[in-house]
Amino acid sequence: MVKLLAILGDYYHPAEWAKESLEEAIRANFGREDVQLVFGSYETLKDELLDQPDGVVLFKENRLNPTDEIVRDWMTEGLASEITRYVSNGGGWLAWHSGLASYPSESGYTKMLRGSFLYHPEKHQIVKYTTVEKDSFLPGPSFFEFSDEHYFVQCDEANTNVFLRSESIDGQAVAGWSHSFGEGRVCCLTPTHTKQGLLNQEFLNVLGSCINWIASK
Repeated sequence: MVKLLAILGDYYHPAEWAKESLEEAIRANFGREDVQLVFGSYETLKDELLDQPDGVVLFKENRLNPTDEIVRDWMTEGLASEITRYVSNGGGWLAWHSGLASYPSESGYTKMLRGSFLYHPEKHQIVKYTTVEKDSFLPGPSFFEFSDEHYFVQCDEANTNVFLRSESIDGQAVAGWSHSFGEGRVCCLTPTHTKQGLLNQEFLNVLGSCINWIASK
C-alpha cells in the first residue's frame, strides 16, 4: 500500500480540478487498493510529514492572497527545512504546476527542486508536450497537446533528468524533470492549468508515472 499526501488548490487553481485529475491518474495507473490518498493542508503539512507518507503531491503556489496589496506566503524557511529533511530521508515529492510557483529562488525548497516557475504568457495557446526518452521513467514515448497556460521555468538541467518538454508559439521550455535528493526522489511537472488539460488521458498517464516514481523505494 502506497500512502500519498496531496496539498491541492490556491487562488488561481481550483482544488477540485486537481483532485479529479489526481484521482483519475491513480485510478488509471494503480490498482484500486494500492494507494491510500490523503488530502491535507499547508497548515498541517509539518505534522503530516511525521507520518512518513511515501510521496507528497503539491499543487499550490506559495502566495495565499496574490491579489491583495500585502501578500502573505505560507511556506516558511522552517517548513522548507522540514520538507527537505523528509525527502532527504527517503520521501518522495512531486511539485506539480503551481507547486513550482512564487517560492523564493534561494529557499531550501526551490534548491531541492532544482528549478522553479518564471512566467507564463497572459493568453492561453495550444501547448505541445513531448516526452524525452533518455533516462526517463515513463513507460514509452508520448505526445499530447491542448490549450494551456504555457509555463516557462528556470531548470538546472545539468543536475536533473528532463523527461518532458513543451512548445507553443511563445517558445520552448522544460516541462518535467526528476532527480534523487538524498535518499528520496523529487519530480517537477509543469502541466497543466485548464480542466481540459488536467483530464487529458496522455497527461494523466504521465502524472501517474510521476506519482509511481516518487513513491517507489
